[in-house]
Amino acid sequence: MGIIEKIKEIEEEMARTQKNKATEYHLGLLKAKLARYRAQLLEPAAKSGGAGTGFDVQKSGDARVALIGFPSVGKSTLLSKATHTASEAAAYEFTTLTAIPGVIEYKGARIQLLDLPGIVEGASQGRGRGRQVVSTAKTADLILIMLDATKSEEQKRLLELELDAVGIRLNKSKPDVVFKRKTTGGITFNTTVKLTKTDEKTIRTILAGYKLHNCDIMIREDITTDEFIDVLIGTRKYMPCLYVYNKIDSISLEQVDKLAHRPKTVVISCEMDLNLDYLIDRIWDELSLVKIYTKKRGAQPDLSDPICLRKGATIEGKSSKFSPYAQKVSLSHQVQDEDVVSIFTK
Repeated sequence: MGIIEKIKEIEEEMARTQKNKATEYHLGLLKAKLARYRAQLLEPAAKSGGAGTGFDVQKSGDARVALIGFPSVGKSTLLSKATHTASEAAAYEFTTLTAIPGVIEYKGARIQLLDLPGIVEGASQGRGRGRQVVSTAKTADLILIMLDATKSEEQKRLLELELDAVGIRLNKSKPDVVFKRKTTGGITFNTTVKLTKTDEKTIRTILAGYKLHNCDIMIREDITTDEFIDVLIGTRKYMPCLYVYNKIDSISLEQVDKLAHRPKTVVISCEMDLNLDYLIDRIWDELSLVKIYTKKRGAQPDLSDPICLRKGATIEGKSSKFSPYAQKVSLSHQVQDEDVVSIFTK
């Protein structure tokens, strides 16, 4: 039996199993097996340098944004209008043939927008170019999930399932859990909060399923069983995401208003150029970028060429062989947007 068949078998068993106190340990073990098989499904391609390696597109600019969606939702049109980049499409399925990069120039920053081929259902199991798409998506700083406002919410659910199956966690924080393997001493289990979504017995059952008999665990938030499995696997990617509904010119104003008030959501019409500027504003906000300007002593700052950093980043200028005249800016300066940093020279 192949890995895909094993995954299907476990999914069917989980669907048949009623969720209650008596079955929660069994379900926890099934979830652990399912996560392990899904990880194995991606490993062979990645090791052989095949489909799991992603598209060969060099990362450039101050940040990368991955544009993901089913075929025919208008991704190529958005890329063209936001970056003035042409995206070749295949007429037989109305989808981009490969990953097409473009650059959004905004507030002095260069943001790479990457139009990825349309995802098909089953992409996480290798259908179409699914593995390449999700592998490249993991290199992004932000994901835009593009949806058709004229279609049902099933499209959103399916895309989230495909990304979740390959370890991409959208708009979630990494669980506050410390997990350390060791060679002897058994399992040390500690929590600083009351667990209401899982328990110690379930966690120990999962550890046994992974043949982990010696480790230290410290749980500092009320996590679920799935979140603990994510910690064990250790390869999950936690990424910010915006849901972009296109074609709002084809639905009622009431429907537009309802969609627009959802969290992490932007409504647009590529065809009529509606709300595209606001979308770029939201991309900037979600990337949490700030601009800083450099200046020499006694000179005005160069406002035409900012340096873009993440919000909360600290800068510490030091002398080096590459810049022998650079001096320490501060011991630890947390940058704010529009900061001006002096460069001292001898």
